[in-house]
Amino acid sequence: MSRDLLQVRHLSVHFAARRSWFGPAGKSLRAVDDVSFAVSPREIVGLVGESGSGKSTLARAILRLINATSGSVRFDGTELIGLNPKELKRVRQRMQVIFQDPYASLNPRMTAGENIAEGLLLQGVRSRGERSSQVAELLEQVGLPAAAADRYPDEFSGGQRQRIGIARALAVQPELILADEPVSALDMSVQAQILNLLLDQQEQRGLALLFIGHDLSVIRHFCDRIIVLYLGRIVEIGPTEAVFTNPRHPYSQALIDAAPVTHPKRRLIRSSLTGDPPSQSGQSAGCAFSARCPHVLEACLVGVPALRAVGPDHVAACIRGDSWE
Repeated sequence: MSRDLLQVRHLSVHFAARRSWFGPAGKSLRAVDDVSFAVSPREIVGLVGESGSGKSTLARAILRLINATSGSVRFDGTELIGLNPKELKRVRQRMQVIFQDPYASLNPRMTAGENIAEGLLLQGVRSRGERSSQVAELLEQVGLPAAAADRYPDEFSGGQRQRIGIARALAVQPELILADEPVSALDMSVQAQILNLLLDQQEQRGLALLFIGHDLSVIRHFCDRIIVLYLGRIVEIGPTEAVFTNPRHPYSQALIDAAPVTHPKRRLIRSSLTGDPPSQSGQSAGCAFSARCPHVLEACLVGVPALRAVGPDHVAACIRGDSWE
């Protein structure tokens, strides 16, 4: 087997609480807490969890868009934490990001072609003619005419803007793309087109993808493996079908139960997930999910459960194992 393209080990991102007018600062916010996982070449890994679970913070820490508090991020064997700006720039050519909001992610003062060509310029493509040729080719690869290069972002629909964002990410020929909920701001019909485009480009270019999302039907269709994140901690990792058909953590089960059911012959399952997640600055010493778990035991309140094997390439952080069902 080839070695992992991306290795994240014990990564944490804590934000210091600000001092208020009414007293001292509170506890720090643990947005990402001791997270470890890997992504192999050509693999599509889904990262799921409720809003506020730390998904986007984790992606930004991997890309060094924000600083990690502790831990390790290795890309193709190169440690990114502590890497100087010049070396980091070289590595970033091999790993790109597609942002959630196609309206905010493009510079409105630059044409579509200029937005895409910016990466080529940073990569050292100095010839304007060569950049224009590559931009035209990229636009056609993402389903837009070459003439679109001369138009500004406000002249495009949301789906078209996201196609431009994908072209921009592909321009530097990356090996890994972090897609931060790339279809959540789009209409349902457009979502399918963008997902098919990503799949086509992933297969043609041999890309690895870390796909962040909250729509589990999309994740199930799109990803090879799933990482379930709760309050900044991983509670389950496994092959997509294994997690969907046999989830081994109550939070994973609750997310699946809460997903909309579109098939007319399938009954609606009421989710066991109630209430809002507790504050990440006030987590107890035990399992972070214990306050919302319908299967909680006294032992769940004592120590943080470690990830343990529950099947082939399948791990979960629940002390009850199979007995919570």
